[in-house]
Amino acid sequence: MTSFMRSPKTFFTSESVTEGHPDKLCDQISDAILDAILVQDPMARVACETATTTGLVLVAGEITTSAWIDMSAVVRQTIEQVGYINADYGFDYRTCGVTTSIGKQSPDIDMGVSKSLESKGDKVVHLSEDELERIGAGDQGMMIGFACNETDELMPMPISLSHKLTRQLSQVRRKSWSGKGPMTYLRPDGKAQVTVQYEKGVPTRVDTIVVSTQHADYVDRAQIRQDVLDYIIKPVIPAHLLDADTKIYVNPTGRFVTGGPMGDAGLTGRKIIVDTYGGMARHGGGAFSGKDPTKVDRSAAYAARHIAKNIVAAGLADRVELQIAYAIGVARPLSLFVETFGTGKVSDEEIIRLINEHFDLRPAGIIQALNLRRPIYQPTAAFGHFGRTDVDLPWEALDKVPMLRKGVGANLQNNEVVSQ
Repeated sequence: MTSFMRSPKTFFTSESVTEGHPDKLCDQISDAILDAILVQDPMARVACETATTTGLVLVAGEITTSAWIDMSAVVRQTIEQVGYINADYGFDYRTCGVTTSIGKQSPDIDMGVSKSLESKGDKVVHLSEDELERIGAGDQGMMIGFACNETDELMPMPISLSHKLTRQLSQVRRKSWSGKGPMTYLRPDGKAQVTVQYEKGVPTRVDTIVVSTQHADYVDRAQIRQDVLDYIIKPVIPAHLLDADTKIYVNPTGRFVTGGPMGDAGLTGRKIIVDTYGGMARHGGGAFSGKDPTKVDRSAAYAARHIAKNIVAAGLADRVELQIAYAIGVARPLSLFVETFGTGKVSDEEIIRLINEHFDLRPAGIIQALNLRRPIYQPTAAFGHFGRTDVDLPWEALDKVPMLRKGVGANLQNNEVVSQ
């Protein structure tokens, strides 16, 4: 059992950012382009990167597809949806420059993805449509999945609360802009950070909350603080987690008028901890946005979350992390590692057996099981890819729980697996 689980008192912090953060803006543009291509060509190979700075968006990457899309239009539409609709905000979808530099996927990579080294023994051949389930991994690497029973969505509490704060910030801003909310001065860029106190691995209270939001120049700091308390924090953070010692910081620098790409350059894939588990779990290093599902950086990370969530929901462990490793062009994973941090109701070896029995971790098996060749990705590019309750994501489904319980011949009693 880790020291985190044994310690009488520890503190853990995670952050989230709004959709107007410059890095998140880039993630959304990359995934908007991916989705637009998948509408026309579900078999497309897409690796789309976006960078942005004051008045400029650059889209680059390697895309192999039969689809045609107006990339400039997709970029501008995405920026408009995020909320940069006025030059006074420092960035404007109408006037920003859009530059594209797109090539085709490397033929060496394509060979590794389109053919599997396992398909016909040592002989590499093109697969038929029926054999596509044995497609090779698009790259080497290791992907991490995690779940725990700290929240209803089986996510760590610090990142869960941080995402809820930034979603609330976004929702209040949009309602206010439409005339149905009190904070018309809000602007798209913002952040939230939550520190949770744990006692022997169990979250007991919120120790610190930090909310930073871009705002119009005319509003004073005192009003922002009170409004954030009333309309952002109190509706989101459960009252029983707050106490007299909870520290709350709102725009701690005192001013946040310049934000978005004008305040800082943005880049796809620079918020991978925000995208995943807030630092509570390890990370393989690969970003998600702008990548089609043949890239195991994305699809295998989704599969790993699906597995971890179903294991915890089935009561086989209170907390589980797993790692899956791949080699480019090879269909089957090179390794599978499971850690239950001393919370497992069955052995880690038994959990690995169940994973191998009930989950196909070959790239095409993942794509088929989770139905990933469709335009579902832009909503994941803000507020996290995991633990989402506001969008229907296949890797969050608990469809494997009955078979996992049946696989150990078990019933769940008082959150304990009892062998039959």
